[in-house]
Amino acid sequence: MSHEHSHDGPHGHAHAHEGGFNAQEHGHSHEILDGPGSYLGREMPIVEGRNWSDRAFTIGIGGPVGSGKTALMLALCLALREKYSIAAVTNDIFTREDAEFLTRHKALPAPRIRAIETGGCPHAAVREDISANLAALEDLHREFDADLLLIESGGDNLAANYSRELADYIIYVIDVSGGDKIPRKGGPGITQSDLLVVNKTDLAEIVGADLGVMERDARKMREGGPTVFAQVKKNVAVDHIVNLMLSAWKASGAEENRRAAGGPRPTEGLDSLKA
Repeated sequence: MSHEHSHDGPHGHAHAHEGGFNAQEHGHSHEILDGPGSYLGREMPIVEGRNWSDRAFTIGIGGPVGSGKTALMLALCLALREKYSIAAVTNDIFTREDAEFLTRHKALPAPRIRAIETGGCPHAAVREDISANLAALEDLHREFDADLLLIESGGDNLAANYSRELADYIIYVIDVSGGDKIPRKGGPGITQSDLLVVNKTDLAEIVGADLGVMERDARKMREGGPTVFAQVKKNVAVDHIVNLMLSAWKASGAEENRRAAGGPRPTEGLDSLKA
C-alpha cells in the first residue's frame, strides 16, 4: 500500500520530539469490499528486505471503540517491559486520551509513549496515509533502541485494518457487549488480523452473548486462524496473547536481529514509575 509523506527527516520522514504528532485531515476513499475477507488470503507481514534497524517489530492493535484496545496496550506493556525495550504510539481523533491513560497508569516512562491526533477517520492514519504513525514509530525506535513497538489505532469499524507497511503483527479486539453476532459479520478486522481477541468474556451472560456461538463463528470466518477469548482487565489470557505475539516476532527474523545487536534488554527508566 503506497503512501505519500514528507522527506525532511534523516530516514525519509518528518520527525518531532514534542511527545505528540498531528495527522492532518485529508481526503481518502472508503474501500468497497467484495467479501468478508480471508485469513488465509490476508496480506502477510513484509519481512523480506525489512530493515529492523530502522523500526523494530511492530504490533498493531485495532478494534471498535470500547472493546479494550487501550487496556490491552497497558497489559502488554506491563507484561513485556521487564524483559524487552518497548515503546508505544496511540491514535485518537482530536485528543491524546489513550496516551494519557497509559502514562497515568505507568505503563511505560512517559517519553516512550507518543500520541497521534488523526483529525479524521481513524483507519486512514493506519491504512492509507500512515506517514505520521510511521514517523513516530521510527522516532521512538531511534531514540530508545526498541526491541518491540506497540501501536493502537483509534476506535473504528469492522472494515478497518492496518497497512502491512506499518504493522508486522495485527491484533483485532472485539468484546461480547456487541453481541455474539459480531464474529460472523466479517470484515478485514475480524478475518484478516493475525490474532482476534474476544474481550470481556465475563460479561457474556449479562449481555446474553453465547461464547460457543462466537467461537464457532470466529473459527469459520477466520478459516482456523487464532482467536483468544480474554478478560484483559483481569489479566485472563493475556499471557497467551503475549506468547502468540512473541512467536511471530521470532518467526519474522526480528528477534535474531535484536540478539545480534545485543538485545533484547529491559525497558530503561522503570524505576521512575515507582515514585
